[in-house]
Amino acid sequence: MAKPPLVFLVTVLLVHSCIVASVASLSNFTDLSALLAFKARITIDPDNVLAYNWTTKSSFCSWIGVFCSQHRQRVTALILSHMGIHGTIEPRLSNLSFLVSLDLRNNSFHGYLPNNLGQLRRLRQLYMGRNELEGMIPPSLSQCQELEEIALELNKLSGHVPRELAILPKLRVLLLFNNSLTGTIPPSLGNLSMLEKLVFSNNSLRGSIPQELGNLHNLQQFNLLDNQLTGSLPSTIFNISKLQIIDLSRNSLSGCLPTNVGYGLPNLEGLYLGRNQLSGHIPSSLCRCGKLRYLELHRNKFTGSLPREIGNLSNLQQVYIYFTSLSGTIPPSVGNISKLKELDFGDNNLVGNIPEEVGHLLNLEILSLGINHLSGPIPKAIFNISTLQIIALTSNNLSGYVSTTTGSRLPNLEMLYLALNRLRGRIPVSISNASMLSVLELSSNSFDGPVPTSLGNLQLLQILNLAGNQLTNQPDTHELSFMTSLTNCRILEELQIERNQLKGNLPDSIGNLSTSLEKFNGAVNQITGRIPRGIGNLSNLITLDFGVNDITGTIPSTIRGLDKLQRLFLDDNNIHGSIPDDLCTLMRLGELVLPKNKLSGPIPNCIGNLSQLKILDLNSNLFTSLIPLSLWSLRDLSFLNLSHNSLHGHLSGEVGNLDVLEEMDLSWNQLSGNIPRMIGDLQKLSHLSLSSNSLQGLLPQSFGNLISIEFLDLSMNNLSGEIPKSMKKLLLLKYLNLSFNRLRGEIPNGGPFTNFGAQSFMGNDALCGVAKLKVPPCPTDVPKSRTKLQLKYVLPTIVSIAIIFVLLSIVIKLRMKKRHAQIPVDISPGMAHRMVSYQELLRATDNFSEANLLGAGSFSSVYKGTLSDGTVSAVKVLDLQHEGAFRSFDAECQVLRNVRHRNLVKIITTCSNLDFRALVLQYMPIGSLEKWLYSHNYCLDLLQRINIMMDVALAMEYLHHNFVEPVVHCDLKPTNVLLDEDMVAHVGDFGIAKILAADESTTQTKTLGSIGYIAPELSLRRWVDASLPHAVMEVLDPNLVRGDGDSSTVRKQCFSSIMELAMDCSMEWPDERTNMKDVVVRLKKIKLEFVANVEGSSSSNH
Repeated sequence: MAKPPLVFLVTVLLVHSCIVASVASLSNFTDLSALLAFKARITIDPDNVLAYNWTTKSSFCSWIGVFCSQHRQRVTALILSHMGIHGTIEPRLSNLSFLVSLDLRNNSFHGYLPNNLGQLRRLRQLYMGRNELEGMIPPSLSQCQELEEIALELNKLSGHVPRELAILPKLRVLLLFNNSLTGTIPPSLGNLSMLEKLVFSNNSLRGSIPQELGNLHNLQQFNLLDNQLTGSLPSTIFNISKLQIIDLSRNSLSGCLPTNVGYGLPNLEGLYLGRNQLSGHIPSSLCRCGKLRYLELHRNKFTGSLPREIGNLSNLQQVYIYFTSLSGTIPPSVGNISKLKELDFGDNNLVGNIPEEVGHLLNLEILSLGINHLSGPIPKAIFNISTLQIIALTSNNLSGYVSTTTGSRLPNLEMLYLALNRLRGRIPVSISNASMLSVLELSSNSFDGPVPTSLGNLQLLQILNLAGNQLTNQPDTHELSFMTSLTNCRILEELQIERNQLKGNLPDSIGNLSTSLEKFNGAVNQITGRIPRGIGNLSNLITLDFGVNDITGTIPSTIRGLDKLQRLFLDDNNIHGSIPDDLCTLMRLGELVLPKNKLSGPIPNCIGNLSQLKILDLNSNLFTSLIPLSLWSLRDLSFLNLSHNSLHGHLSGEVGNLDVLEEMDLSWNQLSGNIPRMIGDLQKLSHLSLSSNSLQGLLPQSFGNLISIEFLDLSMNNLSGEIPKSMKKLLLLKYLNLSFNRLRGEIPNGGPFTNFGAQSFMGNDALCGVAKLKVPPCPTDVPKSRTKLQLKYVLPTIVSIAIIFVLLSIVIKLRMKKRHAQIPVDISPGMAHRMVSYQELLRATDNFSEANLLGAGSFSSVYKGTLSDGTVSAVKVLDLQHEGAFRSFDAECQVLRNVRHRNLVKIITTCSNLDFRALVLQYMPIGSLEKWLYSHNYCLDLLQRINIMMDVALAMEYLHHNFVEPVVHCDLKPTNVLLDEDMVAHVGDFGIAKILAADESTTQTKTLGSIGYIAPELSLRRWVDASLPHAVMEVLDPNLVRGDGDSSTVRKQCFSSIMELAMDCSMEWPDERTNMKDVVVRLKKIKLEFVANVEGSSSSNH
């Protein structure tokens, strides 16, 4: 066969070369197009790398991040990690058919992973972690059969883990942690025989861990932390001998650890099973994992004891087995773990002593054994471990003393927690040598002695808690000097010294404490003196508590500087004065607790500015104002207690604004008027007390809307009408007190009323009901046969009454035109009283101005006035809105029209018309006895007190025995005893007095009003027996016989005699009490003896 000519061969070679070059050029163009398309989707390129470098002026193989094969110049790697690029993934990257590695980690790519990435058949490494990718993981990745590593962590990927990934035979790394993946773990992943790392942590995977994962014999890291996995631990996992890390914490796994857990894990370095529901014992075989460095079994349900062999884990650096149910003792072998840095067995049921061997752990940084039942002393060797940063032994039964060298050998100690133990002795001064200390918690022990002033050397201290000990102040000092030393702690945030025995004054230096201070608690310490004005410098204070002390003085105006304050507790002190308006500037205040002080004056109107207030407690003070309307605008208020004051006026209907209120106590005040129906809007109210006021009118039907009410006390008022049937709906009501009112009608039967007894309803007018309530039975229903008779006779009667009512209304309207016409009342036939008109009273009192107001009571207000003839008088104007006001006026007129006695208030005249009633009385310039007993500016000596007692006794003797008809005052109290310019006492205010007519056996007492000191049978039974006028106990005030502080023998004898007389007047049974005639005789004798003894003592001294 002839050989082809040479020319032919050359031609063939040239054509082949051209074809190869043409194909190569076409492939390069495909890669170039894919890269330029990728660049076009980049929206942010902070360093302009792609903008300036990725241009067609140079070969793409020279572009930054692009790597090509040496011969064909095809793209084999695209690596643009950590460049801060924003954009989406271009689908045409799948055209880079020679791509082996795609690395776009740590950028801000968003959108979806293109499904056609599965076309990259040569791809081995896919790194897309730390971006903002979303959507599902493309199942098409399973077509990339060369894939060895998939890293898609820290994105926003969702959906299931594709089961198709199980057919990637060369996959070694699968990182999908910190996404939003759901569903179960595909059992087919157990086929990935080359897998070394499987990390699915921080997703929402559920279901159980497949047993098939035990087939991953090359697995080194297995991490399913923080998912929603359930079921038991597959025993097959603990046979994977190459495993180094097992992290299954923060799931809901249950069951027990396999007893052979440690036999098949020779290379295990970290076992993390915390925050599950695992139970049973901790297997001792776990201690065979000789390479274990990290062991976390905390927050499970393990029982039993710690393995005795735990000391065999010689490489252990961290062990956390807190918050389980372990019992038993701490194994002494723990001292053999010489590399241990962190040990936490807290919050278990461990008992016994802390082993001395713990002191051998010379690398220990954290020791936490708190909240157990450990006892005995703290080993001294612990305080010699210089590496320690945290010692937490809180809430055990540890006893004994704290080493006197504590702190000297702890240069790295930052936190010391020894609270809630039984430690005693002095706080070691050496503790101040631990200069790195930021938290010192020694509360609730029995430490005694003075608080060391050396604590001020701890300049890094942030929290100091010494509460609940027996600590004292430095001897021979009146001020709490240790507080001055603490001014050196410039970053102090919490100072708690409550419940000690400090007994000293707050120093002025308190204002120099750290401006970082947020919590300052000095309650229950017998602290005395005033609140220093410098307190206002603590501008970051959130909580201030000095309750239950002996603090005096006023609330300083500088408190306005605490503009971040949220809680203020000054309860149970001796603070006086008014609440300063400066307090109303604390706009963040949520709890204001000031009860059991001597605060007086009005509750400031600006209280409504405290819009975040949730708790307001002002009970047991001396407030005398109306309840300010602004208070009802505090919409977040959940607790309100204004009880035991002298607040008056009506309860505003705006109370219904407090729709989150849970407890309200307004008892023991002088509130009057009706209970507003809007109170039924308080549907979260569980506790309501309005007892011991002068409220009147009907119980509102809206009480039935108080669906959360559990405690309701309306006793000791003047409430009338029937008990609303709607209250049967109050199914949560456990306590009800409606006693001593004027209620009538049937007591509801059913609902909560089945649980109440007679005490809930006693002392009312005409209640009826079941026998167990000790009230009469209710009348039976009217028979139906009487219905026609009722229609025939009753209905015409009702119509007639209605017509008469209309006619009367017309007449009244005509007469209203003459409303100021004088209608004098003849209060004393045969006695001359001057005539006073309404207009003259208006002029005399300057239109009843507040400036002339002398005082106010249940039914009336008293004004100072100057009549046209120059007479200075007291004008008592009745509030006719009160149901008992007319009776009060009539009673007082009836008593005063005929009485004539030096020690009774003299009536000048009256003024009365259809809608106005007033008494014009003798003016007493010195004021009431109450002012002289309770004001700091007035003082009575013992002789003055005896004279006042004599005056009052003479007045009572006259009323009880020498008047035409016996009179019982029923409201004798210091406010109703007035003093003239000669300090002579005059008894007044007969608005509720009872005249005992000779022909009446019993007088009903239904208008008790503001009850003063009165015999118990009157306040409970509300009647006076005419046969015992001499025995009615008219007590005035025990403070009248306190004495003036002089402890001489003469005064002691006098005081003893007065107290003996007082006891005789206070016998339980009326007929055993001393009558007023005898009281006057005995008081005269006491006075004569006292004067004689004083004069005799005075002469002997000369």
